[in-house]
Amino acid sequence: MPTAPDLPAWLTRVGVFDLETTGVDVASDRVVTAHVGVLDANGRQIAARSWLADPGIPIPEGATAVHGITTMHARAHGRPAAEVVGEVTAALRSLLAQGVPVVAYNASYDFSLLAHEAVRHGIEPLADPAPIIDPLVIDKAYDRYRRGKRTLEVVAAHYAVPLDGAHEACADAIAAGRVAQALARQFVLPQSLTELHTRQVGWARSQAESLTEYFISIGRLEPEETLDGTWPVRPHASAPQPRRPS
Repeated sequence: MPTAPDLPAWLTRVGVFDLETTGVDVASDRVVTAHVGVLDANGRQIAARSWLADPGIPIPEGATAVHGITTMHARAHGRPAAEVVGEVTAALRSLLAQGVPVVAYNASYDFSLLAHEAVRHGIEPLADPAPIIDPLVIDKAYDRYRRGKRTLEVVAAHYAVPLDGAHEACADAIAAGRVAQALARQFVLPQSLTELHTRQVGWARSQAESLTEYFISIGRLEPEETLDGTWPVRPHASAPQPRRPS
């Protein structure tokens, strides 16, 4: 049997990031819970912080059904959204400034929504965060023709990564980091973080174009509509957005 690739040096210490929110629109929906942590080479979390925010708007029942946080709970126990958004943004900015890559599953969703929240609260956003590692984009690029869904829960199971408590920000963030490490052990990824980040920009654009064609073919989009494949932060939300695969 072929020997598995060695884990790249840049994956021996990685940040992990996830949000749970009021909905799937990156421009108008709000942060409810957030998690930022750091994993070592064995996928053990060696640093972590979680947040619960009062988003300032009602949490729809559909969102509560996903992550379990009600409007009443968020109002009673959550901190002001501006404080949470500022601290999450600062934590990510600190990791990136140290050269620690941040893993986020479907990164363009979480980073775009966080950027819109930052602007909403008068906080300097992470306009062009790097280096980012997106296991969703990488998995699609390296195993393009695998059938089935690409939710975090499904992809984690495919790579034998445990995920207890899906749609809880801490559990999802840790699982995403471990999936990134599993991908690196199965496939030969670029040895440079800069190269990987740049390739993901192109892969995400191509994947959005392919998904656009598929959605048009099944009538989910009109022929003149396109999905925004900008990665890792979408500049606007005027184009239709795919549902969040996590």
